[in-house]
Amino acid sequence: DYKGQKLAEQIFQGIILVSAVIGFIYGYITEQFGWTVYIVMAGFALSCLLTLPPWPMYRRNPLKWLPVQESGTEDKKLADRKLKRHAKS
Repeated sequence: DYKGQKLAEQIFQGIILVSAVIGFIYGYITEQFGWTVYIVMAGFALSCLLTLPPWPMYRRNPLKWLPVQESGTEDKKLADRKLKRHAKS
């Protein structure tokens, strides 16, 4: 559903933003850029784990699809009748 997609996108962006800020601050304090990268990568992994699988919290508002209409069956019957007429001739 669309609300679930919006929620997943917000969670994903929030986790990435928070991990980037934390990673930057920690990397700046320790003067190690590697820690910044590791923290951002951990945030990315966490956000993927929370948003990629179809968790039930993202499927609360399912879309209602239209029922299948069998309009092509009449055309198929007419085509079958025409074929039978031509086969007899």
